[in-house]
Amino acid sequence: MRNYRKLNLGIGLAIIAFGTLTIAACGASDAAEKAVPAAQAEDEHGEEEGGGHIEMTAVERGEKGIKSVTLGMRKMSGEFIAPGEVTANRYKTAQVAPRISAQIIKRHVVRGEEVGEGAPLVTLSSVDMAEAQGALIIGDKEWRRVRNLGRDVVSEKRYVEAEVARQQAHAKLLSFGMAEQEVAALLKTGDASKATGRFILFAPQAGTVVRDEFTLGEFVDPGRVLVEISDESTVWVEARLTAEQAGRISIGAPARVKSNADHWEEGEVIQLQHALDETTRTLMARIEISNDDDDFHAGQFVDAVIAVGASDEALALPESAVVLMDGSPTVFKIDGDEIEPVRVVTGAASGGWIEIASGVAEGDEIVTEKTFLLKSLIQKTKMGEGHGH
Repeated sequence: MRNYRKLNLGIGLAIIAFGTLTIAACGASDAAEKAVPAAQAEDEHGEEEGGGHIEMTAVERGEKGIKSVTLGMRKMSGEFIAPGEVTANRYKTAQVAPRISAQIIKRHVVRGEEVGEGAPLVTLSSVDMAEAQGALIIGDKEWRRVRNLGRDVVSEKRYVEAEVARQQAHAKLLSFGMAEQEVAALLKTGDASKATGRFILFAPQAGTVVRDEFTLGEFVDPGRVLVEISDESTVWVEARLTAEQAGRISIGAPARVKSNADHWEEGEVIQLQHALDETTRTLMARIEISNDDDDFHAGQFVDAVIAVGASDEALALPESAVVLMDGSPTVFKIDGDEIEPVRVVTGAASGGWIEIASGVAEGDEIVTEKTFLLKSLIQKTKMGEGHGH
């Protein structure tokens, strides 16, 4: 009986041990099965973190304000910041004023309007102009009659007097401000009733109407500026410098100016003032910049960054072109209609530019503005792919 009990006890212990081993084996198998997909998913997500690109045409990039530059060599230099004011490029600006007393009859343009060279601006009427127009018609008719008679019929004195009188009457109209094409049209008619005293002031150059201070019916004196036209494709920035700062730069020094739209525009110093401003005790440095995007306007206050000194050339990009992605400096390279994030190794930074040691090559097209927008779009793309698993 005792032996029978021992046998039953041994069999029971064996069954318990076998059951424990079976459960452990099944648990290990389940854990292994769960571990494999997790590791695979981790590997797959790890691969995605280094990739990703965006399809975007040049037109779409323009609509989103995405700008780019071609990566090239640049001299890295020091810099200082100076306050400045945007002014019109006076070398590309014209003022239009009457040369005689006149009354304003008609307006042809308004402020802010783009005009081409030769466009009508304002119609005036003048008593003096009417007298001069009548004198030309009379003088022209007399000259034609004398010329047709010829030198053999009329005396030399009369011939010359008629010719000179006609030339003087013609010159007087031009000096009063009547355009050559209007004078020609008046002579073509030969009608004295057309001598009304009306004449038009035309645009001497293409540009934007930045001033139009006059009222219909107003009488204006000679020299009164009625219209000012400026070609705003380039503008000036007059930066105020201390004497010490002015001594460190020279004409041709690179400069950049920041617009209200957080856009940096490259330019250069074109003039340096040699006399101190009596009020501010500063010197003026005139910087010329492109204004193709119409970001800058006369009277606007800006900060100008002017480079001083220079070092060896290096591949460099504006600092705005480099962003951090996954903890690494990254730029966005444009290849056709594809924008791809590329990890780069950066070097020294100076004057708003940063050296690119490796990752991209000279001649590559790199995005410089709206980089954070691209970063956000690429991260959203990666998130979408991740949810697909």
